[in-house]
Amino acid sequence: MTSVLITAFEPYDRWRANSSWLTVVQLTQNLPSEPAVTTRLYPVDFAAVKERLASDLQANYDYAVHLGQAPGSTRIQLEAIGINVGGSSSQSPDQFRPLVEGGPIAYRSPLPLGDWAVRLRKAHIPARVSYHAGTYLCNATLYLSCYMAERLALKTKAAFIHLPLDLSQTAGEAQELASLPAATSAEAMRLVLDDLARGI
Repeated sequence: MTSVLITAFEPYDRWRANSSWLTVVQLTQNLPSEPAVTTRLYPVDFAAVKERLASDLQANYDYAVHLGQAPGSTRIQLEAIGINVGGSSSQSPDQFRPLVEGGPIAYRSPLPLGDWAVRLRKAHIPARVSYHAGTYLCNATLYLSCYMAERLALKTKAAFIHLPLDLSQTAGEAQELASLPAATSAEAMRLVLDDLARGI
């Protein structure tokens, strides 16, 4: 059976929840019978994520789909490219460093993100392909997954998906913020899993 690793992040900064994990919780309440899914919750920390990825990817999953939160986004964003740059919001760009010294400049997800975006929109779920996952942990997760898969000769194909805030996260905000119910994001993930189960 096809195997899929799904990861999400813990809360960070002022957010008491993370829409990526809220989506995973919703997803696991009604998982399809295939593929075989393993979920992980990662801390918002570069070193810890790198260590956890190195450990989790040893299972040699067929696919790794990483989820993250994108405040302000109005739609699900399927991230195509991970770049070999890492830095935090507290740093200036000239302080950013390579994620892997001497590593490739970038990796592009080998998964059919464009097809997924079309399928999600046909299901009335707002989605698009994005070509820049930023320079923080979301980008790092995609880049490092592709790098480790290549260097360790794993079969794992990776993707990163940014999700809007869940409705519950915006209720107490003074200003209006874009959001999408975690249940809708979970339904998007079920459609993705359906594709992966068929061995794309």
